[in-house]
Amino acid sequence: MASLKEILKKSGKFSQDESKILPRSFDIIGNTALIQIPHELESKKKIIANAILKNNKNVDSVYGKGKHKGRLRKQTITWIAGKKIEEVLHKESGCKFKLNIKTCYFTPRLGTDRLEIASKIKKKEKILVMFAGVGPYGIILAKKNPRVTCIELGKEACKYMEENCKLNKISMKVIQGDVKRICPKLKEKYDRILMPRPQLKDSFLKEAFMLAKKGTIIHFYDFVQNRDLLELKKILKKKMENTAKKLKKKIKIIQIKKIRELAPYKYNMRIDFKII
Repeated sequence: MASLKEILKKSGKFSQDESKILPRSFDIIGNTALIQIPHELESKKKIIANAILKNNKNVDSVYGKGKHKGRLRKQTITWIAGKKIEEVLHKESGCKFKLNIKTCYFTPRLGTDRLEIASKIKKKEKILVMFAGVGPYGIILAKKNPRVTCIELGKEACKYMEENCKLNKISMKVIQGDVKRICPKLKEKYDRILMPRPQLKDSFLKEAFMLAKKGTIIHFYDFVQNRDLLELKKILKKKMENTAKKLKKKIKIIQIKKIRELAPYKYNMRIDFKII
């Protein structure tokens, strides 16, 4: 099947310069497509949106994506074409996730990562998911392991997470609040801690370490930019080891993996390490 860029180029509605910056891809959440359109093509966003609707029979509506803002990393979402549907039902890995695309952050691009983490867990593990959103990581893991605790700052996302637990007949602990305030109050130590954190300055590793024990595995997510991926991994390894040392923890790096490319040479990385 031809890519969106190829389809748009063949339409003959874009100049040679415009063709160079045409979007290559878009996300589909439920039956809604979300696409980031360059500001230079703002006047032709309807043409792009209608092409998506015409060539994707499972898509009912198209929204444009803007920048993420605030601690909750909410994204500016604007309707372009098709039905005006903000609350969607997304299906992934045999699970259902209801959410409002305007008020809750969700990306289908982490679906493979969620399944990979799920393949690593053992039945009796106690798992903590920070920055849990509407519950995609927590619910997919809880299908294999019922001892999952999720923390999420956003009240709206928490509301949907609780609803998604019911939709998927999953039992897990959902806590609404700030990781920095919640973690010191938790009395349990966890076998595995997931930190699919948004692009924030604070690493929140201090909070993760206070709930870790010897043998705990932590999956830490970071956003970094570097042309040399191998060099980038070395930098991340050193950064993680130095942070652990400052917090008086010994760690062993298991792997450093590129999860997705956000922009040229800008990556969402996952660092897996164990407390030793």
